[in-house]
Amino acid sequence: MKWSFKLGTLAGIAVYVHATFFILLAWFTMSGFRAGQSPAEIVATLFFVLALFGCVVLHELGHALMARRYGIATRDITLLPIGGVARLERMPEDPGQEFRVAMAGPAVNVVIASILWVGLRLAGGATGAPTFDLTGGPFLERLMVVNVVLVVFNLLPAFPMDGGRALRALLASRMGHARATRIAASIGQSMALGFGALGLFGNPFLILIALFVWIGAAGEANAAQLKHALAGIPVAQAMLTDFEVLSPGDPLQRAVALTLAGSQKAFPVVDGDRAVGMLSQQRLLQALAAGGQERPVAQAMEGDIEPADSGELLEPLLARLQSTPSGALPVTHEGRIVGLITLDNASEFLGFRAALEKRGS
Repeated sequence: MKWSFKLGTLAGIAVYVHATFFILLAWFTMSGFRAGQSPAEIVATLFFVLALFGCVVLHELGHALMARRYGIATRDITLLPIGGVARLERMPEDPGQEFRVAMAGPAVNVVIASILWVGLRLAGGATGAPTFDLTGGPFLERLMVVNVVLVVFNLLPAFPMDGGRALRALLASRMGHARATRIAASIGQSMALGFGALGLFGNPFLILIALFVWIGAAGEANAAQLKHALAGIPVAQAMLTDFEVLSPGDPLQRAVALTLAGSQKAFPVVDGDRAVGMLSQQRLLQALAAGGQERPVAQAMEGDIEPADSGELLEPLLARLQSTPSGALPVTHEGRIVGLITLDNASEFLGFRAALEKRGS
């Protein structure tokens, strides 16, 4: 994620903090000064906020470790002002596994709150009804309460929050995944409207949460629809068969001429019939600015690529396409390059397919 800074690694997973997180710390600092708090009180508040987000990291780690049990890696965990995000490579296909991954995060907060409650009871604390206050009260008691709040809040069925994902998993066990996602996303967006309304008349922070839920639900619904539409389609049906290639020794001037002569923006680099790299327009521009048109393509291309196979299914390939700098991959058959697949032509293929299906219905 852009504008993120690495804090370290936890259980083999990189943990980042987004630059906007520091705006939250600045807001608490300014609020403390305006309220007449002493520097020591402001520092104590900031320390509590950091402890709270430490619990958020453990929450996201719960998702990541449960996903790891099912062979799903986590790219990273990023802290944002509204919480944390664990970027899983994918969600489990099995509804039961998705349910357990979704519930693993809140379960971590339940464990933290339980440990703190037992510790406070043994120490003679937590004798009265705890209150939720970020700026006052016993530190451990507040931390216990905030973990309870995190459990309750995350279990709201507002997709794509944890409760919404659990709801989607339960629905998917009784109906198709795409339909379950549409229903869960509709519920999530309805709750987002509620959050937004409450934010207008109360806490503005709820407006940010509403935006996160609304955009996230829409994105998940579109992704599920795309996945359903592309299910079972091989790459060979969507790939470009009329395309230009470059050789490692070609000058960049040839890539410029091919780009200007047509609409192709990314070029497979081949040695004989074997694909050895990709040259994207971005890399071409960077190389031209750094060294001119006479430099060989080999010095500018992206060399570490895994070509797509013509018999490979298009739907799982999309994630790999999206992670490539060029948004394109050469397509091979028995080791020989036979086509080019890009995000643009995959999208165009989907559009034509949808139009034909609509006409036939």
